[in-house]
Amino acid sequence: MATPELTALTGDYTIDAAHSTIGFTVRHAMVTNVKGKFLDFSGTLHLDGGDPTASAASIDVKMESIDTGSADRDGHLKSADFFKTDEFPTMTFRSTKAESLGGDDYRITGDLEILGTTKPLSIDLEFNGAAKDPFGNERVGFEGKAEILRSEWGLTWNAALETGGVLVSDKIKLNFDISAIKNA
Repeated sequence: MATPELTALTGDYTIDAAHSTIGFTVRHAMVTNVKGKFLDFSGTLHLDGGDPTASAASIDVKMESIDTGSADRDGHLKSADFFKTDEFPTMTFRSTKAESLGGDDYRITGDLEILGTTKPLSIDLEFNGAAKDPFGNERVGFEGKAEILRSEWGLTWNAALETGGVLVSDKIKLNFDISAIKNA
């Protein structure tokens, strides 16, 4: 059931990339996690506070902007072994369904395209709130998470470890911290 506070948030928003993060965590060498993020992305949200199922999201990520804190590793990730950024410069997400899970929890489902392959992805989101910033912008914030198997998008490069296992896990944890500004 919609509340007046949620209904007031209805509208179109632009993701504020300077105050948002699209990141990931992957198991490395079977013993530790490597974290990374994308530095160049854009996106829009349509929020419907009266009917959250009518909400939508669209995100475009420039794959060349990957940052794991290691220039060598980033270069390898941009290469033909992984993201082939020369051939596939953008990763996209287009929502197809939104649902309320109760309280401040939501799920948005859509199509994630990587390397020209499109597969469904569901992202669990927590609504972090809304506020007017000192510049008069109306903002909303969401924190989200999802997991994918990178092999489903053709990301299969790996190396066997002498002690068993592989260098890079198939499972990737995605995380999102999104701040979006309501369009005027």
